[in-house]
Amino acid sequence: MAIGLYSAGIIGTGSYLPEKVITNKDLEQIVDTSNEWIVKRTGIRERRIAEDCQATSDLATNAALLALEDAELTAKDIDLILIATSTPDMPFPSTACIVQHNIKAENSAAFDLEAACSGFIYALNTAHQYIATGFYKNILVIGAECLSRITNWKDRRTCVLFGDGAGAAVVSRVKNGYGFLSHYLGADGSGAAALNVKAGGSRMPATLETIEQNYHTIYMDGSEVFKFAVRIMSTAAEEALRLAGLEKESIDYLIPHQANIRIIENAAKRLNLSMAKVFFNIDKYGNMSAASIPVALDEAVKSGKIKKGDNVCLVGFGAGLTWGSSILKWHK
Repeated sequence: MAIGLYSAGIIGTGSYLPEKVITNKDLEQIVDTSNEWIVKRTGIRERRIAEDCQATSDLATNAALLALEDAELTAKDIDLILIATSTPDMPFPSTACIVQHNIKAENSAAFDLEAACSGFIYALNTAHQYIATGFYKNILVIGAECLSRITNWKDRRTCVLFGDGAGAAVVSRVKNGYGFLSHYLGADGSGAAALNVKAGGSRMPATLETIEQNYHTIYMDGSEVFKFAVRIMSTAAEEALRLAGLEKESIDYLIPHQANIRIIENAAKRLNLSMAKVFFNIDKYGNMSAASIPVALDEAVKSGKIKKGDNVCLVGFGAGLTWGSSILKWHK
C-alpha cells in the first residue's frame, strides 16, 4: 500500500501519433516477410513512423499539451517533467528539458528516466512519491519514442515490431481513496544481452565498424524475451494487486505494454480476465516501448472504457530486463 501525506492519481492524459503509416504490406516490399506471418505472430498490422524532421521531443511535446488541456492546467502549473524514453533527442541535455522549453513550463524541473518499455511505469512510481510527500503538486509524465531511428530495416525479425509515438499523463493530488493504490517494480540485469542496442554508449562508442555492423540498432533474442514476458506480465500484475490488498477479480481494466498480442492474451488468461477488460491497440501502432502504455491509457479513457471508480492495472516489461505494474482507482 502506498504511504504518504497525499493521495496521487492521473488527472489528465494525452497522446500523439505521427501521421505516417507503414503497413505490413509495405514491409513486404522491404524484407522477406508477409502480412499473414506478422499478424499471426504479433497481432501487428501497421505502425506509425515519425517524419525525418521529427524527434522524440516533438512527439512528447504534442502529447504533453493534450494532457495539460485534459487536466485543465497550464504549463506554468507543472512542477516537474519526467520523460521515459530509450530514444532521446541526444545524450544531453535531457529530452525533458527540451519539452520544458517547448511548452514554456518555466516553473518546472525536468529529467529523463530510462527503463525501456517499463519506463512509463517507473516514471509514474517516481511521480507518485513526489506528490505523496507534498514535494510537488503537478507532474507531467511522458513516455515517448522514435524507435524507427534505431530499427534495422533489413532485419525481418525486429523491423516488423516497432513504431513511434508519445503518451502523457498529469499526476497530481486526488481525493483520498482514489489514484494510485500500489506499484511493483523489478529488474534482472543478467538478461541485458537479450534485448539491447550495443553501440553508442561509453562501452562501444560510434565507429565506422559499429555502424557497418548495425550495432546502433535494436537486437532482440525473440524467444528469450517472449518466455520472460509471458511469465513476468501476470506476476507483476499479481504482485501489485497483492500490495494494494486486492484480488484478481478486482481488476476492471488492464492496460498492458503493447509488445505482442499473444503475450497480452496469455497475461489476461493467467489473471482470469476476459479480453473485453483488456485494452490493446498493438494492431495499429506496434510496440512503442515506453509510449505504448500511456497511449493505450489515453485511448481507453477517451473512448469511455475506463470510468470513475474503476480499478485499473497498468503492466509492462522491457529491456534490462525490467518490469513494473501500477494499480489505481480511476477518479474522473
